[in-house]
Amino acid sequence: MGLVQAVKGAVGGVFADQWKDFLTVPAGLPPTAALFAAVPQGTNAGRGSNTRGSTHIISNGSKIVVPEGYGLLLMQDGAITGFVAEPGGYEWRSDDINSQSIFAGDGIVSPLIRQSWERFKFGGQPGAQQAAFFVSLKELPDNRFGTQSEIYWDDGFLGTQVGAITRGSYTLKIVDPILFVKNFVPASYLQPGQVFDFTDIDNAAASQLFNEVVGSLAPAFSLYTNDPAKGNRITKLQQDSLGFAQSLSAAVEQGYQWKSDRGLAIVKTAIVSIEYDANTRELLKTVQRADALAGSRGNSNLQASVAQGMQSAGENGGAAGLVGLGMASGMAGGLGSLQQPATPPTAAAPASDDPVAKLTKAKEMLDLGLITQADYDALKAKALGL
Repeated sequence: MGLVQAVKGAVGGVFADQWKDFLTVPAGLPPTAALFAAVPQGTNAGRGSNTRGSTHIISNGSKIVVPEGYGLLLMQDGAITGFVAEPGGYEWRSDDINSQSIFAGDGIVSPLIRQSWERFKFGGQPGAQQAAFFVSLKELPDNRFGTQSEIYWDDGFLGTQVGAITRGSYTLKIVDPILFVKNFVPASYLQPGQVFDFTDIDNAAASQLFNEVVGSLAPAFSLYTNDPAKGNRITKLQQDSLGFAQSLSAAVEQGYQWKSDRGLAIVKTAIVSIEYDANTRELLKTVQRADALAGSRGNSNLQASVAQGMQSAGENGGAAGLVGLGMASGMAGGLGSLQQPATPPTAAAPASDDPVAKLTKAKEMLDLGLITQADYDALKAKALGL
């Protein structure tokens, strides 16, 4: 006994005219609704002989329409007696030898669901009446997370512990409805009129999931930033929603076994904001400077910095501001090595008190444009004692 598939895929047209009354998904559900009882509905523009729409009990001959994106669960006394993952129209028959309890749905039913079915399937003879529930197989959005204080993790790229306050959201998917209902959903939601919603603040089970996600953020950041195959940095988190979702899902699975015990998985994430602590911000500034000074861009920046420093020294009080002339000359030599090919080594410089040596250095600086003609004349007069 069980369900007989009357039609595959979308239900409409002539088929809908044949079924004046059937059970299906209730109207007006929020996009985050995960589990709810089936309700009677007429196919004639929403009008049928049963207008109360309050019962989810099916019996011999009851017809059920499973829309796209939903799975149908049949239950008796808390035990799952049937599951359908393929959209279409079905009829419950208690005496048809062709009836089935589980439908593959062209690959919709994963091996994990089949294992769960074999583990939990009803062992006795199903009764004449069954309770019908729908489980969403879609991505369930707007599941939010956030930290009130910094979380810390060891970052392999920065080579130290870093910390941040963050908030965002993730999409959740029920990958095994049988595990989800058997191991996670409270019995109070297996009643007509009740909707299990992950975003409901009064849903204690959903609140538990929120706490577990927050507790997994630090390991997820560590998994993401320390992945040697990606070489990711924490600054890329907000640009890689799928990559971080994989890290977060792996961290949640490792800590709380969402998929293997509850049939749940995190599919996508969106980090709304991330605020690093003071030490991490300084580290990031250092990394940004290092990136800016890498390669040919770094060579240009270094030349500009040296030239600006020597120009400032030359403009500070004319010739009097050229204290440390030997140092400035050394910097000029360094600048020349960046701009020009290497030159053969010259003879050792004369003693620092030699007026010829002083004038030679001053002439070099004049030729480089680091001092003016007036500065050079002043230095010349001083070196010659005029």
